Amino acid sequence: MPASRRRLIVLGATGTVGRQALAVLARAASPVEVVGLSAHADGAGLAELARELPGCSLFLTSAPEQKARLLAFLRAGEGYDLCLNAVVGAAGLAYSEAVLAAGRDLALANKESLVLAGALLAELAERTGGRLIPVDSEHCAIQQCLNGASRPEVRRLFLTASGGALRDLPLAELAEVRPEQALAHPNWDMGPRITIDSATMMNKALEVLEAQVLFGVAASSIEVLIHRQSVVHSFVEFVDGSVLAQMGPPDMAFPIHWALHAPGRQPAPLRGFDPALFAELTFSAPDPERYPSLALGYRAAEAGGAAGAVLNAADEVAVEAFLAGGLAFPAIAEICAEVLDRLSGLPASSLDEIRAADRAARDLAGSLVAARTP
Repeated sequence: MPASRRRLIVLGATGTVGRQALAVLARAASPVEVVGLSAHADGAGLAELARELPGCSLFLTSAPEQKARLLAFLRAGEGYDLCLNAVVGAAGLAYSEAVLAAGRDLALANKESLVLAGALLAELAERTGGRLIPVDSEHCAIQQCLNGASRPEVRRLFLTASGGALRDLPLAELAEVRPEQALAHPNWDMGPRITIDSATMMNKALEVLEAQVLFGVAASSIEVLIHRQSVVHSFVEFVDGSVLAQMGPPDMAFPIHWALHAPGRQPAPLRGFDPALFAELTFSAPDPERYPSLALGYRAAEAGGAAGAVLNAADEVAVEAFLAGGLAFPAIAEICAEVLDRLSGLPASSLDEIRAADRAARDLAGSLVAARTP
């Protein structure tokens, strides 16, 4: 469907990505029409956004009847063409499933959907014709580099990582890190959980699982590199040795704008090239001692089944405990590793089984957190 006729619903509209998406569309004078907005509990924020977009359908999903109404709207598929899922955490899975079941396009900023149920969602998209469009800067970059290339043409995918807020902190001091230190990201403005995941590099662990699903590659063909400047958002090496990279300033406006208009490109007042920004590009391998969480993504990929759901759930619980001030920073990875060890073999042949694995992992992670906190 041409961009001029595309109707968009934004889930998680009051969050970081949701607000950026609405600002991107307004600044670019985009032909995409926003027809719906949802938020979980921020009713005031939702009302504020609605004043700028009169006539939008509104959904406050903390109310069960509103959540049911939103899921029904998405499954019907009649009032929208594209959904931006910017809901945080495992709660986003139900909405992703509903959009793809309706055969509509899904611009996915909720990485947990693919981490929990990537194989099932990919099969659903194949069956209904709904498109999975990545919004994460790394996967959006790879999608643009591939530009329709077939899987046999690809040798390796490279995911870049800033290294997070603690990348230069002496290892001996990690145990004393406070939440405000880990939240001070050097390059990106993101929500609390993903900023902590950047510091542990759990975000890259989960992105390995995402990339497997989106691009049909084995985890062994996916590599992670520290790129401190956050200018090269990811790159692809093809079987002939050629390398294509997608580059730009560290600003989520770029991947959001691309995802909302893909596969074509829409003009935007975003400046891409700046000689000062591109003057130095460095890459290095992550230190496994500083980032033990990264290896957990490869372990979950090898285990398959519910391992992704288990790892994500454990991380959500552990990060929440760290942000609340009751859990030491290194314990995030330790708890995730123990939960993955004990529960990665749970079945995952249906969304109900995946949700059961998610609940079991949350319960176990919660008990492990309780054992480590006053």
